[in-house]
Amino acid sequence: MRQNHNSLEKQVYTMPKELDREVAKLKLDSMGSTIDVLTEEQEKYLASWQEGT
Repeated sequence: MRQNHNSLEKQVYTMPKELDREVAKLKLDSMGSTIDVLTEEQEKYLASWQEGT
């Protein structure tokens, strides 16, 4: 699992959104917590906002 740790630079690496969410879900599951799931209406509302408005 850690076979490449010596060859990686010490920096923050960007992960695909799906993988990031899966890691977060697994961590919260291990802590006995859950993530709320947005409804389609809530997702549309959030997507309608632009940064800085």
